[in-house]
Amino acid sequence: MKNSRNNDVFIKTKNYFCGTSKNKLLLENKKALKLIDSITKKLESSQVIADEVVEMIKELRPYAVEEKLPVVAKSLRLVYEHIDENEVFVIPIPQDEPLTDDEIDEEDQMESTDIITGAESLLYLINLIKKSENPANKAEIREYNRKMEAFAE
Repeated sequence: MKNSRNNDVFIKTKNYFCGTSKNKLLLENKKALKLIDSITKKLESSQVIADEVVEMIKELRPYAVEEKLPVVAKSLRLVYEHIDENEVFVIPIPQDEPLTDDEIDEEDQMESTDIITGAESLLYLINLIKKSENPANKAEIREYNRKMEAFAE
């Protein structure tokens, strides 16, 4: 099917929606998107990371590998390993801007009440993964990966 408005070409296959848009290849597995939607619904409704959510994350990872999304595949692996090891997701949502040394000292002195962890942080990460083609989202996913690796050490 061809969209004459902007000359995008889209091909629909059994499980994939493929297309080219402005010389960028898009490949999204419908089953993977359904899994992501299921994960987000579970996290939004219960605010508890149940074993079912962890299993869905494990099920989602092969799709990221298949679609050649190494940052996403790594993040999903780190998430379920982190939850298996700690029984919770304790990685906070990344800061909007990196802190300077002066800000870090101030932050250490003040009690920070706006650090978001747990199901809300995991929900944020899953939403980033859903739109991982966005460079800003990919950078935040990498930040989550660094934090999970550092926490594991």
